[in-house]
Amino acid sequence: MIWRAPQRSSWQTLREEGVGRFKPFSTAPVPERAILVGVDLGNSEWSCAGLNVIDLAELARLAETDGAEVVLTMVQRLDSPVPKTFIGKGKVEELCSYVKNLDADVVIFDDELTPSQQANLEKIVGEPVKIIDRTALILDIFGVHAKTHEGRLQVQLAQLQYVLPRLRGMWSHLVGEQTRGGIGSRFGQGESQLEVDRRLVRARISTLRRELDRLDKRRSVQSKARWDSGVYRVALVGYTNAGKSTLLNRLTGSDVYVQDELFATLDPTTRALDLEEGRKITITDTVGFIQKLPTMLIESFKSTLAEVRAADLILLVVDASDPHRELEIEAVRSVLSEIDASEIRCVTVLNKCDLLSEEERREVLLAHPEAQPISALEGQGIRGLLYRIAKEAAQGSVTMSVLVPYEKGLLMKMVHERCQVIRESYVQGGLLATVKADKRMAATLEPYRAVDEPLGDEPHNG
Repeated sequence: MIWRAPQRSSWQTLREEGVGRFKPFSTAPVPERAILVGVDLGNSEWSCAGLNVIDLAELARLAETDGAEVVLTMVQRLDSPVPKTFIGKGKVEELCSYVKNLDADVVIFDDELTPSQQANLEKIVGEPVKIIDRTALILDIFGVHAKTHEGRLQVQLAQLQYVLPRLRGMWSHLVGEQTRGGIGSRFGQGESQLEVDRRLVRARISTLRRELDRLDKRRSVQSKARWDSGVYRVALVGYTNAGKSTLLNRLTGSDVYVQDELFATLDPTTRALDLEEGRKITITDTVGFIQKLPTMLIESFKSTLAEVRAADLILLVVDASDPHRELEIEAVRSVLSEIDASEIRCVTVLNKCDLLSEEERREVLLAHPEAQPISALEGQGIRGLLYRIAKEAAQGSVTMSVLVPYEKGLLMKMVHERCQVIRESYVQGGLLATVKADKRMAATLEPYRAVDEPLGDEPHNG
C-alpha cells in the first residue's frame, strides 16, 4: 500500500482538531492548587472578625508569591486549636472532601502547626497532598529570594531549625528499626537513621551559626567603621511590599530590585546620598516585616537587622493605600521592639499617597500629623522628605568656625562630607569655614577652631 500525503485542507483540519504527531503543548510551569485554612481564635486584632479577611488575604498573597494558585479558603472559629489536628474533626472531613473535588496539591494553614498535627493531617488527607503552615511557606519564599551568601545561610539556618523537630514524621517508616535488632540492624549503640539525620542537622545548624557569627563580626567592624566616620545612617523599615526599595532607588538613583510581591528584597542594601546642604549620609534598605513573622527568622536575620539597630534614624515606610496600615505599623513596631531598636528616632513615611483620594489623604494625615506623605514611584513629596532627613541629621549639631590647614586634605574632605557648610573661604592659612557639625566631628575640629563669627543659618550653596 502506497502512503499518500494528505491534501492541504486535510493538514489544516488536523491542526484545527489538535491531532497528529506534533500536537502543540505548553511548557509553562503549572501552579500548584492551594487550599488555605485559617482559625479565628478571637484573641487578636488580626483575627477573622468577619471571615479572616486580613489574615487569609495576606496568606493568599504569600501563596501567590510562591507560585501557587488559591482555589479555596476555609475558616473555623475555635476557642483554642484542637491538639490532634488543629481544626475540628468535622472541618477535617470537609477539608478532605474539598481536596478531592478541587484536585488540590497543597493545604496551607495560616498558623504554625506542631509536628504531630502536621503528621496527623498528612495521614488523614493522604498523599501526595502536602500539608504546610505559614512558617514553612515564608521560609520557602525566603529560600527563593535570598541572593547573597549571608542571606542564603540565614534562610538555611531557619529552615533547618524548622525541620529538626519534624524529622520523625519524615522517617516514620524507619522508627521501628530502633527495636527490631538482628544482624545488620544495629548502627553503633542501637542508632537509627532518624538519629543519624538528627545529628547531621544539629551539626549543620552549629556550622551555620559559627559562619553567621563570623559574618556578624565582620559586619560589626564595617558598622563601627561607618560610626567612626561620622556618616549619618538612615535605615528603611516597614511592612513587606510597602515600597522601601522603590524609595531607596528614588532617593539615591540606584537600581535595587523592585517587584510587586512580598519579600522581593531580603538582603540589606546600603547606598550613599549627598544632601543639598553638603552632608553625606547612608540609606539602608532592609527585609520587610510581616505579622506572625516566625521567631526563628528574626533570630536567623539578627545580623541583617543589626543594620537597623545601628541606624541614627529609622524611616518607617507605610503603604498609605492599604486599609490595614494601622495594624501593619503596629506589627513593624513590634519587631523593632524585639530587636531592641524601638528607642531610635523614627519618622513615619506614608508612601503611595498618589493612590488616595483627597478625603482619604486628609484622613491619613490627620491620624499621623508628623508623618511625611510621599509617592516613591511618582516622586511626589521627595524634596520634603529630604528636608526632613536633613533636619533630623542636624539635631544636636554644633555651629563653629574652623581654620583647616591646606596640608590637612583629608580633614577638608571630612568637613565637606560630614558637616553642613554655612560659609567658607580659602585664606592664606587654609580653609576658613563656618560649619554645623555633629558632636563627634566637632570634637575632631576643636583643635582648629577659629574665632566664631555671628552668621545666620542659611546653608551654603556654592
